[in-house]
Amino acid sequence: MKTTFDLPPDLVRELKLRAVHEGRKLKDVAADLLARGLASPETTAQKKPAKPKIEIKASGLPVVRCAANAPATRMTAAQLLALEQQSLVNDDLQRLGHAP
Repeated sequence: MKTTFDLPPDLVRELKLRAVHEGRKLKDVAADLLARGLASPETTAQKKPAKPKIEIKASGLPVVRCAANAPATRMTAAQLLALEQQSLVNDDLQRLGHAP
């Protein structure tokens, strides 16, 4: 099937060079690279991030369960508090009609 893409000139140049070096048609090189990119685990993992699960404990406090590699697991308490504060400021600005 034919389709048209607007690609950056540097990317097209790289594709053409690869096709020449491999002695293949440009369309075959592009199709192969697209297929490999779509089949990579990173691509499938990026499709739909896992939603954190929220549980309410007997104390009434919420517990948020995230993936083990969630960015918050690598943040300090100070960074988490700063992120929360920035989120609250952004919410306030939105309510005032001043989107950040």
